[in-house]
Amino acid sequence: MNKRNSLYYYILVFILAQVAWLGLLGLWIYWYVSNYLIFEQVGEKLSPQINLDSPNLFIFIGGIILIAAVAFGISFIFRNLSVQLKLTRLYDNFISNVTHELKSPLASIQLYLETLSARRVSDSDRKKFLELMLKDTGRLNSLINSILEIPKSEQKKVAHDYHVYDADAIINTLLRETAEQFQLTGKAFKIEGKALCRCVVDPKALKIVFDNLVDNAIKYSGKTINITVKINSGLKKLLIDFCDKGIGINHNDQKKIFKKFQRVYRKDIPNVKGTGLGLYWVREIINSHGGKISVISEGKDKGTTFKIELPIYQVSKKHYINYLLKLTRKREKEREVIDE
Repeated sequence: MNKRNSLYYYILVFILAQVAWLGLLGLWIYWYVSNYLIFEQVGEKLSPQINLDSPNLFIFIGGIILIAAVAFGISFIFRNLSVQLKLTRLYDNFISNVTHELKSPLASIQLYLETLSARRVSDSDRKKFLELMLKDTGRLNSLINSILEIPKSEQKKVAHDYHVYDADAIINTLLRETAEQFQLTGKAFKIEGKALCRCVVDPKALKIVFDNLVDNAIKYSGKTINITVKINSGLKKLLIDFCDKGIGINHNDQKKIFKKFQRVYRKDIPNVKGTGLGLYWVREIINSHGGKISVISEGKDKGTTFKIELPIYQVSKKHYINYLLKLTRKREKEREVIDE
């Protein structure tokens, strides 16, 4: 019996056990009420002074309250058990996906190393192999870092370095780096609009957000990649929209894609790689900046738009933004002391 089936087996046994004792309680109540009515009739005939109402009524009401409390406890346990079952299933999928994601670059690196050690290769091929191995180690490093950052994020221990930037300059710089990293040119990647404001961000963290959103758009765009990033500044918010013309996201899936370990599975794209952590990590980073991220898609094959909102410096969320800057200055001073 596999793990998933065994869990369903335990839940079934749990449900049957509760049904059994609830049935027993029902029979007891039926027996009690039937006999009480008989005793009441007999008591009235034998001795009219006997009063069976008050104490027995209290006992009966007390029993009903206890049964209700037990039923509530059972429903609470069952609900938590269901949540744990779902988390276990998601965790199993995550382990499977991570294992595959780790093995792929390792197998590639091993193949290149075996080729280099088994025979002589030209300088150009050696350089190409080394570049590919560096790329694979970069993938491994990125994956491991994303896994290690999750518990830090949940415990609010991620130490981002926040500084004030010209929004248009920093966003365009990071987007160009992302486009270069994924080798996107021409119509495949376009930047539209301007942000005439300042913002407080950690460029490294924001780069992770852009990389994940672009990587997702590429994975789910099929053969033709068409990504447009629209930048704009409102009265209080810096707006960044990532639009693609990919396969889209069903309405029900839009509510859960930002949850940890969640992935959208489609029969027409069965081989898309991922860990289910990317968009979760994206949301955590945006939230830590005092912003918000949402997704809009009209459905299958209608494309997807991820909408990012960040506060404008000295206009929105002043206390929170100043708090982030204060934390950064404090960490920088601590680093200076350590370096000395």
